[in-house]
Amino acid sequence: MAVKIKTQYGDIDITNNVIATVVGGAATDIYGIVGMASKNQIRDNLNEILNRENYNRGVVVRQEENGVAIDVYIICGYGIKISEVCRNVQSKVKYNLETMLGVSANSVNVYVQGIRVLED
Repeated sequence: MAVKIKTQYGDIDITNNVIATVVGGAATDIYGIVGMASKNQIRDNLNEILNRENYNRGVVVRQEENGVAIDVYIICGYGIKISEVCRNVQSKVKYNLETMLGVSANSVNVYVQGIRVLED
């Protein structure tokens, strides 16, 4: 499924992969985030950090009537306040979706899939 936006010049279709890439890029820019994790680690047989090409495995996008709902699966750094990192992810994802794509996020749910020691 895709987000459809009607303008005076025509229609714009934004796919879920584009939304997932924007969300993953916003999330990994936050201090304290080691990387993105797969939402189905057992099925995907991935217990590692996802690279930029695979952000759609760590983000779930659901269309709602007046926006989208986003689920983000992340790996945090050890010793970081997880609740603050998750709040920062929520606000940055919401901001980037609205400014870059013109899509409003009704909810941004953050799931911490693991903790890794940050390297100096």
